[in-house]
Amino acid sequence: MIALSDLLAHAARGHMPEPDAGPTIVPQPSPRDAGVIAFTAHNVIFADLDEEWIRSRLPDGDLSAPLNPPFLRDLEERMGRRINNIDMLALAAPCAGPPAIELIQVTDTAHPRVERARRYRDDVRVWTCPGGLLVIGRGVAGRWEVAIEVDPASRGRGLGRTLARAARHLTTHPLWAQIAPGNAASVRAFLAAGYAAIGAEALLVPPSA
Repeated sequence: MIALSDLLAHAARGHMPEPDAGPTIVPQPSPRDAGVIAFTAHNVIFADLDEEWIRSRLPDGDLSAPLNPPFLRDLEERMGRRINNIDMLALAAPCAGPPAIELIQVTDTAHPRVERARRYRDDVRVWTCPGGLLVIGRGVAGRWEVAIEVDPASRGRGLGRTLARAARHLTTHPLWAQIAPGNAASVRAFLAAGYAAIGAEALLVPPSA
């Protein structure tokens, strides 16, 4: 059985799951990570549940069902977890050279964005600049994930785009971004920074997370 980490590694190299061939059901890569990823016409469900039980709740041929409320609610009840959000999933390759903005790496901060990152990611690293914050860490199945935060007073000046682009210069690994679709400013920033939208994702997190 293929592992989620292998599927994500293939996707990072441009080899997406075959359309109309799913859903693919794989084990959780860790006790923390469970959920659904929707690629183009192919859903991947990673949950330590009986495969027959999962398939029995997905109407044949309904590609939207794995991210629709009825199925997600069944997963929540079965696993005793809750859906965190349904995010746009974006991906970008690393870039050579230094970032175009001066960043200061910090080892400890009480910023809510950082505290949140440490609940969902390992090996979290944090950089700051005037008006902004950048976080990189290992998230779902060990992939490298990025998150940014721009202070309200600094918004509307392109700082979000600059930080999203800078992240690509801070690692040699492909970078994944989970972006709330309703956060149009963030969506625009990541797309302008060279990230490509490749799907959608819903993570199942413990009730206290």
